[in-house]
Amino acid sequence: MKHSRISVEDPKSLGFDPDRLEKIAPAMQAFVEDQRLPNIVTLVARKGRVAHLHAYGVQSLETGKEVSSGTLFRLYSNTKPLAAVAMLILFERGILTPDDPVSRFVPELSDLPVVKPDGTLEKSKRDINIRDCLTNFTSLMVTDSQHSALGLPWHYHEEYRKTLETLGWIGSETSKRVSNSPRHYQNGFPPINSPECMAAIAKIPLADHPGRKYVYHAGFPILGAVLEAAAGKDMGQFFKEEIFEPLGMIDSDFYVNQDKVNRFPPCYIAKKIDGKAQLVLQESVETSEKVTGPRVNFGIGGDMGGVVSTITDYARFGQMLLNGGELEGARILGRKTVDLMLANHSGDKIISKLGAGSYFGLGVSVYHGENAKPRISSRGTYGWGGMAGTMYFADPKEHLLGLCFTQVVDAQIIPKNNYYETFQRLVYQALE
Repeated sequence: MKHSRISVEDPKSLGFDPDRLEKIAPAMQAFVEDQRLPNIVTLVARKGRVAHLHAYGVQSLETGKEVSSGTLFRLYSNTKPLAAVAMLILFERGILTPDDPVSRFVPELSDLPVVKPDGTLEKSKRDINIRDCLTNFTSLMVTDSQHSALGLPWHYHEEYRKTLETLGWIGSETSKRVSNSPRHYQNGFPPINSPECMAAIAKIPLADHPGRKYVYHAGFPILGAVLEAAAGKDMGQFFKEEIFEPLGMIDSDFYVNQDKVNRFPPCYIAKKIDGKAQLVLQESVETSEKVTGPRVNFGIGGDMGGVVSTITDYARFGQMLLNGGELEGARILGRKTVDLMLANHSGDKIISKLGAGSYFGLGVSVYHGENAKPRISSRGTYGWGGMAGTMYFADPKEHLLGLCFTQVVDAQIIPKNNYYETFQRLVYQALE
């Protein structure tokens, strides 16, 4: 894989049936033609060589500009695997370990109390650690829906409303979410990795002792603060110097420079209007904080869109992990550190988001197949996805990498919008 200028090789030489692999194109095109998606870009690689790269639809429904392999996508939670690699870089340098308490780097988060079912407080058995954050077992309470699921008394939610509003975790009559990203300076919200935000988090008791309660994403804002304190530099600089530049990810950043705005699409959201599911504009290019700034408020786990990247750039990152931490002479992580990343860090905990047969590694989910219905993917397949429809998987057994990118939030609201499942199935059925 050579930077963004990727050449597609003969699928037959990579162990694919060419006729079967070509079935991906009409299947993906159908999602666009049926107006289930505005666009989709797909990439398949095997043994480090690209067998399929195709773009379908338009970058913008408003302008009709065509999407391409050079289109920039908001990764949202597909930033989480990048965040895990950043943490493991610091691990290899002896700066931190997965079992280090986050309070070592963010003192505001030491000795957090735990709220019991009756509303009284008790001291937590230990501080939140880095592994808790990477596996989503911080026991932090963050949103309305999670509040209900945790079974906490309503007065708990009301008591800390101002704090939660300040963090942008719940709405209010006086604060308005903008572009699904409430933590804007101009709207009065502190930067997500700031001491102010960490101090606000510290005011909220935990829903349970650290390591016990699954709450998706809540620990990643904390990891951003940990990274900056541990590395002694801001996240944008760290990602650029330690990941993007060594891997030749020339189009990856937390923001979009003016010379690349023409490759940055609007983001859409699926909504039911008058009983009909359809795509509507969620964020325009002109109003996106990725373009307008201020460039002070990026999120390591996907807040405010996380990293912006192309499918070819992210394929380079994915191939590096599949290679055991190295790509074209650039070693980002040691082979055994990648093994550590993909190991079972959530144990036998039941994780609703993943379902039976999967566990959390560090920043990714891994399919192990036990006590689960069989899947077409091999045991050991790992990957993750983003809120606006960027998905990827890697199958070490088959030396296989698959990526499927679009820019639609809540795409599943539209009936039969199973584009990722369709893509993955068609990739596997093409293997000889």
